[in-house]
Amino acid sequence: MENFGNDFLDYLVDDYYDVADFDNGETQSSSDVESLDSDFEDDFEMSKSRTDTSALEARNGKDIQGIPWERLHFTREKCRETRLKQYRNYESLSRPRQDLEKECLQVEMGNSFYDFQFNTRLVKSTIVHFQLRNLLWATSKHDVYLMQNYSVLHWSSLLRRSKEVLNVSKPVVPTMKLPGLRSQSLSRVQISTMAVKENLIVAGGFQGELICKYLNHPQVAFCTKITASENAITNAVDIYQDSVGKIRIMTANNDAKVRIFDAENFASLGCFSFDWSVNNTSVSPDGKLLAVLGDNPDCLITDANSGRTIGSLRGHLDYSFTSAWHPNGHVLATGNQDTSCRLWDVRKMSESMAVLKGRMGAIRAVKFSSDGRFMAMAEPADFVHIFDTESSWVEGQEIDMFGEIAGISFSPDTESLFVGVSDRTYGSLLEFNRRRHNRYLDSMI
Repeated sequence: MENFGNDFLDYLVDDYYDVADFDNGETQSSSDVESLDSDFEDDFEMSKSRTDTSALEARNGKDIQGIPWERLHFTREKCRETRLKQYRNYESLSRPRQDLEKECLQVEMGNSFYDFQFNTRLVKSTIVHFQLRNLLWATSKHDVYLMQNYSVLHWSSLLRRSKEVLNVSKPVVPTMKLPGLRSQSLSRVQISTMAVKENLIVAGGFQGELICKYLNHPQVAFCTKITASENAITNAVDIYQDSVGKIRIMTANNDAKVRIFDAENFASLGCFSFDWSVNNTSVSPDGKLLAVLGDNPDCLITDANSGRTIGSLRGHLDYSFTSAWHPNGHVLATGNQDTSCRLWDVRKMSESMAVLKGRMGAIRAVKFSSDGRFMAMAEPADFVHIFDTESSWVEGQEIDMFGEIAGISFSPDTESLFVGVSDRTYGSLLEFNRRRHNRYLDSMI
């Protein structure tokens, strides 16, 4: 799967469990996932608050993930050195990459744009497919949604408490009844991707499922299997405003199709076909342009209403799985398995305007802050990079941790950055707060 040769991490000793069972980089198999029902089968009461880490504890020397390095036979530095040497990035295309380094910007990573605030192991992100990492969303600086086993959980960073908002281990029955609405009950869905915006949770499934639920309603409004194709996984879902301000839902599937639904009545509005599996889509802020990425090195820029191809962005060496638009609507970021993120000005599609490189592996998630000041990109494991867009991308911050990354999300007000860590022992939710020059005190929470 994603990485190999990481067995040395299995020897990390946890301060709560007897022996750490740190993931070796492979995702859960179907049989592993099927052995788990609701997240609430885990006894959260047995989890002790001392497994969490606060900013004060981190300043006093505690590892932000709670890894007890002082009890181990090697240092964190030695562990990181070994990890960097042994990690092998997954490649779909074996293209020569020796010249990629020359294209990449030299970034000064010694900055601190976001400071560590809190880490909780009371909630733990899970990953179903090793290439898909959009499994965490923040709707405010206090409200985060993440996928754990067969549930979508809401975590309140204010109350330090979790609540299940969607359980797909049991039959999921849609409640919206409208003429012509092609809904159907589902059961035991393996959630491969999700999005939370505009009072909606939208989740995609491993067998081509689509589930839509309003945050302020206890029942699922709409669900269905959107394709009968054998290779049907829903790779990405998006909630966006079209060019006239209507809320839409978009899905990208392995059957090489992109589908659009009305977010109010869930009616199907269109379907665009492509020549390869679509792994990710993103719509420009004005709702006019659609970036389409998948099992092809090129990114297509299409008309968001018709699906007509306008241009092609060429430069990546492998398949892409993530993209994001800068709020200005001109700059698009694309993350690729060639371990790079390319930045494009869509007004000049002939070449990328900049190339940013990760430390170890593919770029699996890319997000811009709502004010456009920062861009965060996540590798499959261990590293999240934050770039200051006002520095022409050459000033950055590196968040260094251990474990598979299930997703990253800025809060809408840009004040918080959340990172979901998927691991059997050290799985957690990391919270970082934006550094402000006038911030003298830690949070009162």
